[in-house]
Amino acid sequence: MVEDDIRSVLAEYAKLQVDVTTLSAGDDLYRSGLTSHGSVNIMLALEDKFNIEFPPEMLRKSTFESIRAIEEAIAELTAA
Repeated sequence: MVEDDIRSVLAEYAKLQVDVTTLSAGDDLYRSGLTSHGSVNIMLALEDKFNIEFPPEMLRKSTFESIRAIEEAIAELTAA
């Protein structure tokens, strides 16, 4: 399941201040401690995990602000 894979990447690379399992899909990851450095780390890990590449127009804070936003971005990239 995509959401489980995203949570796994977040748990390993995001260094959040909260346990990823306690977050809902819509919770703000930046309020949970995600930094700009952390977002780059998760972007790279997601690219490896899903064999995708985030295009420049997706490299913005809103793409990585929640599990739901990340899932939507991955769905868009894998549908193409």
